[in-house]
Amino acid sequence: MADHRSIDVGGIRLAYQVSGPPDAPPLLLLHALGENSTDWEPLVPAFAQHWRVYFPDLRGHGRSEWPGKYSLELMRDDVLGFLDALGLDQVDVIGHSMGGVAAYLLAEDHAQRVRRLVLEDVPAPLPRQVTSPIRPDGELTFDWEAVPALRRQLDTPDPRWLERLSGITAETLVVAGGPSSHVDQEGVGELARRIPRGRLVTIPAGHMVHAAEPVKFTRAALSFLRPEGEGPS
Repeated sequence: MADHRSIDVGGIRLAYQVSGPPDAPPLLLLHALGENSTDWEPLVPAFAQHWRVYFPDLRGHGRSEWPGKYSLELMRDDVLGFLDALGLDQVDVIGHSMGGVAAYLLAEDHAQRVRRLVLEDVPAPLPRQVTSPIRPDGELTFDWEAVPALRRQLDTPDPRWLERLSGITAETLVVAGGPSSHVDQEGVGELARRIPRGRLVTIPAGHMVHAAEPVKFTRAALSFLRPEGEGPS
């Protein structure tokens, strides 16, 4: 069972869940745009056998504060502040989609904080066709204002993000969702090529790889994060 907690990070209240032995090495799970920490719950028991697993609701999502101000740089800074507030010097990170962008921005700017990195169906930061998102009807579990703000950055990313991928020192596994994903798979492959210690694996499950194929995704992540069973068992 995970504990539900919250913490103040730079004046923003972030809710998070934590599971696993307190003395185990830390693993951070970062969700996609429009999702929240509950998205990871089916996978956490497997990871919690080996890690102390932290999975927050990012700003504007779930039980965290919805401040109305959103950017991918703020997401990155929130993650860094979260690690600092909890005294986590170095972590393994799994990031899905938007959470993966926040993860690689963290690894670009603070390489020493990320030991190993798993990026789930995340493309390289290259310009893409601009589309206009339509708000779903009804009550949402996230702040809709985050969607246009972050989509603008994803459509026209800062060129420095691409340039600085070469500075990521963490061993990195890029998991592609295959042809049924709406994400450009050539871009996902390009991300793996741009990161010096990056490798690519494809699990043909669409964009929500971990949800559609949880066993395959967990097996791939575990074999990468725990080579030859290193660490606690």
